[in-house]
Order: sequence, then structure tokens, then C-alpha cells
Amino acid sequence: MTAATAQDARLGRGAIVLLTVGTGLSVANNYYVQPLLGAIGREFDLPAGQAGLLVTVAQSAYAAALLLVLPLGDLLERRRLIVGLCTACSASLVLMASAGSEAVLLAGAGLVGLCSVVTQVMVPYAASLAAPDRRGRVVGTVMAGLLCGILFARTVAGAVAQWAGWHAVYWWAAGMMLLLAVAARAVLPAYREAGAPDYRRLVASVFTLFAREPVLRLRAAYGALSFAAFSVLWTSLSFLLSAPPYSYSTGAIGLFGLAGLAGALAAARAGRLADRGLAGAVTGATALLLFLVWLPLGLGGTLLPVLVLGIVVFDLAAQGMHITNQSEIYRLAPEARSRLTSAYMTTYFLAGAAGSALASLAWARWGWTGVALLGAVFGAATTALWLASARRSRPPEGSCAADAPDTAQAGTPDSPESRTP
Repeated sequence: MTAATAQDARLGRGAIVLLTVGTGLSVANNYYVQPLLGAIGREFDLPAGQAGLLVTVAQSAYAAALLLVLPLGDLLERRRLIVGLCTACSASLVLMASAGSEAVLLAGAGLVGLCSVVTQVMVPYAASLAAPDRRGRVVGTVMAGLLCGILFARTVAGAVAQWAGWHAVYWWAAGMMLLLAVAARAVLPAYREAGAPDYRRLVASVFTLFAREPVLRLRAAYGALSFAAFSVLWTSLSFLLSAPPYSYSTGAIGLFGLAGLAGALAAARAGRLADRGLAGAVTGATALLLFLVWLPLGLGGTLLPVLVLGIVVFDLAAQGMHITNQSEIYRLAPEARSRLTSAYMTTYFLAGAAGSALASLAWARWGWTGVALLGAVFGAATTALWLASARRSRPPEGSCAADAPDTAQAGTPDSPESRTP
């Protein structure tokens, strides 16, 4: 099949299901390690802070791929790119599965991080081929698969490691990515964006888009702060649960991924709310939750029910913020969705890598209290950013804009400029 236009290659239900499952399987590769940090540290005799480097390396490599590999989605035929990245990811997971030293494991984690960027190729691919009036819903559906992949990754990794050791987790993941490559080649329609520049200009245009689009910069800042907090929680949670007073096994630690499932499924509605022009309200609500939730999370160091409740609320807020951000940036430049995703997600995962590194340091020096305070700082910064943005977008009192009806404000109802950030 030759590459088709978006009108000729609309997504069918089977393709949407495959993309939803595929984003989940692909993104899970970066998160299997989180409940395994204790077991890996024991095998290689690593302190907690050093074991946490696996998360930092994977997220840093992922951020680099977002900048250097993801823009290829606007240059190459996307189905072929998806198949190639899935195959390379399978090979990288084999390297992790067979690792006999910390150095090989870190190298494998970096390669997996690079190849797992296929997740972010799939999301704008789905957005490009979705009908305009269903784009938010399709993106929300595919993103729900991504979010469930993040959550189930921990549960699956914990269960498999409990039964067969942590190496088996990566053998299983390698097989899943190879199957995904075969299925993508058979099911997905070929599609290539028209009129993309050469690769050098393509990468440079990521920075141009970031400089040109204030909505992109704002949404990238929201995403960076929220994902830094997300990484603080999930990187350090394994250390908390494997130590007294909990002292849980790897399998039990993995089950905590299910605590965030309800939040992720509820957050999938955020795309529909964005389609209805409620992105600003969702942003404000989730920003406030990302700050306030650290009180119950902090108390959860010794109170299990409070900890579980905090995880559910935290994941609801973090994923709701993320889906809203992506729904908004995809409205900016339809012909450059891969590059928009690259700009947004590069800052997102760089912040996540920083959050993981800081979480390991906070845990090593101050324990769970230090982790909770660090997370609260990121939550407070997210809330402060939203308040400042809302204040800037509000017309001055007594101005004509303040008294004019909504239809008189600049921008069309569907344009990013007319929406509350």
C-alpha cells in the first residue's frame, strides 16, 4: 500500500485498538524497572540512589529520542517507522534481559528508552488520521492505552519477577514488541505527511515551533512540572514499599500500579472535555490536586489506606493534565504534530529524568518525608503557573474586552488562542 492522505487513510476500529494496545506495550518498557529496583539493586549490590539511575538513564534517552527521532514522523512513512522502532525495541529488551552486569543493564535501558519513542509516533499518527470532530476522543482513547501501559507495567513486572525473576520481565517484553511490529505491519494504514522539510530543518523547526507557539510553551511547562512530580512518586515508591514498615515483595509492590488505574481511566475523559472547550478548567483542577495530594501521600509513609488513596488521586490529576496538554497542542499546527509532540515530550521527559534523580537523592538523605516535600514543591509550582497564566489571560477590569460577549474575543471558538490555557 502506498502512503495515503489523511482523508484516504482514516483509522478503523481495529487500527485504533492496535494503537491503543501498542502505545501501552511500548511505553511500559520504560516503567517495568520501577518495582524491580530493589531486586536489581540486590543482585548487583547497588545502593538505592545508584539503582535509581536506571530510571534516569531510560528517561534521558527517551528525551533525546523525542528530539532527534520523533520528528522523523513528519518526514518518513509512519507505519514503516513504527514497525522499525518496535523491532529495534525488541532487540534492546533482549540486551536488558541477558544483562550480567550493571554497565550492560544501563546500556540496555538507554537503548530501550531511545526505541520506546515509538509510543509518541503512534499518538500523532492517530491524531492525523482521526476525523476532526473525533480527534480529541481518539487521542483520549489511545492515551488511555498509554496510561494503562504505564500502570500495568508495574503490576506485570512485579508479578513476573516474583514468579521467574526480573530477567524474565524483559524476555516477555521483547516478545511482545516483536509481535507488535508484526501486527502493525499487517493492520495499520500507510501514511506520510506531505511537504515536510529535510531532517536538519525538521529538527531545527522543533525549536522554531517552541519559540513561536506560546500555547506550546505553556503546555510544555505544565507537563514538565507534573511529570517531574510523577517521577518523584513512582521512582521512590519502590524504595518505600520494600523497606520497613511495609517490607513488601516485588510482586506486592507491582500491585500498587493498579492503585492508579482508576485515576488513569477517569482521566481519559479529559480529551472530551478539551473538545468542549473546558481545557482551562481541567488544567486548574488538576494543578491544584497535584499540590494538595502530597499531604495524604506524605502520611502514607506509615498509613497504607491513605497512601493508596493518594496514588489514585495523584494519577487522576497527572494523567488528566497530560491528556489535556496534548489535546491542546495538537490544535496548533496539524501538519507538524510529530514535531509538536517532540517539543512537548522532550521537556516532559527531561523533567521526569530530573525528578527521578532528585527523588533518589531525597530518599537517600531524608527518607519518605523528603520525597513528599520534593513532590509538593513541583505541585506548588504547577499551581502557581496556572494561577499566573489565568491572571494574564483575564481582561483588565473596565476594558472593552471585559464587557464584550465571548464571541467578540479574538480567535475562533476552536482556535488555541481563544481557549483558557
